Amino acid sequence: MKCRKVKPAAAGLLAVMLGLTLCLGGCQRFGSGKRIIRISHGQSETHPEHIGLLAFKEYVEEHLGDRYEVQIFPNELLGSAQKAIELVQTGAIDFVVAGTANLETFAGIYEVFSMPYLFDSEEAYQAVMGDEDYMRQIYRSTEEAGFEVVTWYNAGVRNFYAKKPIYTPDDLRGMKIRVQQSPASVQMMKEFGAAAAPMSFGEVYTAIQQGVIDGAENNELALTNNKHGEVAKYYSYNKHQMVPDMLIGNLRFLNGLPEDERKIFDEAARISTRVELTAWEEQVEQAKTLAKDKMGVEFIDVDVELFKKKVLPLHEKMLKENPAIREVYEHIQKINEQGKEE
Repeated sequence: MKCRKVKPAAAGLLAVMLGLTLCLGGCQRFGSGKRIIRISHGQSETHPEHIGLLAFKEYVEEHLGDRYEVQIFPNELLGSAQKAIELVQTGAIDFVVAGTANLETFAGIYEVFSMPYLFDSEEAYQAVMGDEDYMRQIYRSTEEAGFEVVTWYNAGVRNFYAKKPIYTPDDLRGMKIRVQQSPASVQMMKEFGAAAAPMSFGEVYTAIQQGVIDGAENNELALTNNKHGEVAKYYSYNKHQMVPDMLIGNLRFLNGLPEDERKIFDEAARISTRVELTAWEEQVEQAKTLAKDKMGVEFIDVDVELFKKKVLPLHEKMLKENPAIREVYEHIQKINEQGKEE
């Protein structure tokens, strides 16, 4: 298990920006005597994840409002996910929403979620992620890094979108596509014949606009919430990944909570996921309509099997290179098989 070293300068700079008094282990209390809980994420205030976090805030403050105030910082205001994770490690902030690709640095088991075509269906994906008892062993894999996952959010099905249409894998040849900062995602693009461009999500719009990259891969909400549909007019349903986002918390803070308070925070996390899942389903349909009718995005249905055949050999390669993912991989394959039988 590898632990990324925290960059004190970056943490200190953001602490100054926040007007924080940094105290490792966390006791940011102000005139009211309340402990300030800070949550960072990279999406807009209308995104399902933000809506889920508002439910988290409401539940915590409803039950512990005399002791805690929850503050939510959207739009990467506290830096990219990777920087915000470092702030969670130090205790400068308490929670951050990050993709599983960001967590691979700290626990190799998270690499399994970057495997293309890991899940055969959205139902299998939801079944695995919704199994709280099973997922807990994965969530705790980052304890040595000073944080753990407390819940997950649906980040949808990832597909390609670009300045030109993509109908088959051959159309990707020579293109430069933004991917998450994951070795598996980079290798996936190589198998498709494209060049991978790992970069912060907040940089994608400008990079497409300026021609630095030809496109990206993400869910439909990226077209509308992040306005990528203004610069990329073709969205192809090749369905190469179903990757959750994770709400992670500072371990010292979580372990330092009295038992009754920890139960409140854990329940707040569960509620936030339920709210996010509902908002997600609603907003995906809205995003499709808005992107098509208002932004001129063309949605393309493709032969998914053509794309799948190109990258399925990556499964065995990844399993050999990272034995830590095998047990989870085999568990997911059982869920996939159950789905076929039903």
